[in-house]
Amino acid sequence: MDVKIYDTTLRDGAQGEGISFSVDDKIKIARKLDYLGVAYIEGGWPGSNPKDLDFFRQMKECELKHARLSAFSSTRKAGGSVKQDNNISALLAAQVPVAAIFGKAWDFHVLRALETTLTENLHMVRDTVAYLKDRGLEVIFDAEHFFDGYKNNPDYALEVLGAAAGAGAECLVLCDTNGGTMPWELVQIIETVQKNMASPLGIHTHNDSGVAVAHSLLAVNQGCVQVQGTFNNYGERCGNADLCSIIPNLELKMNKRCLPPGNLRRLTEVSHYINEIANMPSPNNQPFVGYGAFAHKGGIHVSALLKDAQTYEHIDPELVGNHRRVLVSELAGISNLLYKAKELNLDVNSYDAETRKVIKQIKDLESQGFQFEGADASLELLLRKAFGQFEDYFQLKNLKIILEKQEEGDFIAEAMIKLTIGDDTFHTAAEGDGPVNALDNSLRKALTEVYPEINEMHLTDYKVRVLDGNLGTAARVRVLIESSNQLEKWSTVGVSENIIEASWQALVDSINYMLMKKSLRQG
Repeated sequence: MDVKIYDTTLRDGAQGEGISFSVDDKIKIARKLDYLGVAYIEGGWPGSNPKDLDFFRQMKECELKHARLSAFSSTRKAGGSVKQDNNISALLAAQVPVAAIFGKAWDFHVLRALETTLTENLHMVRDTVAYLKDRGLEVIFDAEHFFDGYKNNPDYALEVLGAAAGAGAECLVLCDTNGGTMPWELVQIIETVQKNMASPLGIHTHNDSGVAVAHSLLAVNQGCVQVQGTFNNYGERCGNADLCSIIPNLELKMNKRCLPPGNLRRLTEVSHYINEIANMPSPNNQPFVGYGAFAHKGGIHVSALLKDAQTYEHIDPELVGNHRRVLVSELAGISNLLYKAKELNLDVNSYDAETRKVIKQIKDLESQGFQFEGADASLELLLRKAFGQFEDYFQLKNLKIILEKQEEGDFIAEAMIKLTIGDDTFHTAAEGDGPVNALDNSLRKALTEVYPEINEMHLTDYKVRVLDGNLGTAARVRVLIESSNQLEKWSTVGVSENIIEASWQALVDSINYMLMKKSLRQG
């Protein structure tokens, strides 16, 4: 590999606000990172908590194909013995092939945080690295606060690196721990380090100034051979350098190999998987892997895309496992609809008048509050209906919802529904935790006799947005529903002054979409 990716999602990333991995979570993510093909996975700090020690214990049963598992620790304590240091003992107990040891490279931190001498700090670095090397570990030295330390006392910062290198550290990682270094400073400092150090260099940056990814790329451009970062920008404060941007930029823009051949296409999948495990949202506008990273809305843009995708895309989205999306909205033109129709294999070339009619319909609906950008399934149904390629799988005849609340009790919701499928009529009732849940249960109960595959569909998200709040409880609402089965996820939308009606619209679209997709796969 030209550049080795050192992933610290499970350690540095876990220090981000709102993130708490269980041991099982960490094992799942480690397997996924190995599937992607990173060079190192930093599993945690075994000396800091029992959970990380348990993770390393269980990982002994997991065979990694690409990555080397690393454990993190500090140098020995000031004035102590490395052989009797609890952190180092816990690291050795983890039985990993790689140790990442951080030591202070900023004299201010040595004197104020560690409350020891500059000379003792050098001994701490030297003793710890040498001790672990003697026990057969690959040792990576993280020079904490290196850039701040260099700016304050360059000679001492270089002495710290020299102590680690002299003791046998395989890689010296320069850390911008506070994230305050500017890009031009970083380049100049790395150039100076290279003149004084023969050891391989790595880079570890934080995003407090919004330049962590740029720093990482500049460091590689200067000759650094290891990049540390996290997936999805996880990490303390503003997060660490995002590997989701670093990896594709290295491979596609800088011609630096950092993953096994062909594995870059797994990037989006891995990014979203880690967000799911962490229970964190996937930012729509995240570069390379975001759902909207290759989304196009403006009619002029889409018109050019129809001629050549390179007009408004810096890479082919499939290279990182993502895909192009063309949004049809009130800003859309004929080009957007033609592109979407082509994507759905709809023949609309001879329907110019009809096409303009559909565009007007979409714009009218969006003026009422519908939003098809986040509801691709509802949009596809609308287009297929407009061009005569879809009919509803069922028709509603009657729907009644009863809410009952006694003085001390909870609300009880019951939905009664009558609908037809072909020539048959179905009349059912079901209770639920609320009116929407009762509606969903009753609808499913009525349909499963004919369409048992509905049992495979699950509602995964339900959002309600008030559209004109000045009207109070009489305001229109937009309901967005996300559903999924074992094959895919899809989103549908409904709008009404009545939240039950809006929910009904989105639920019906969701079921129709799933049944249509199954029919298309079979047909």
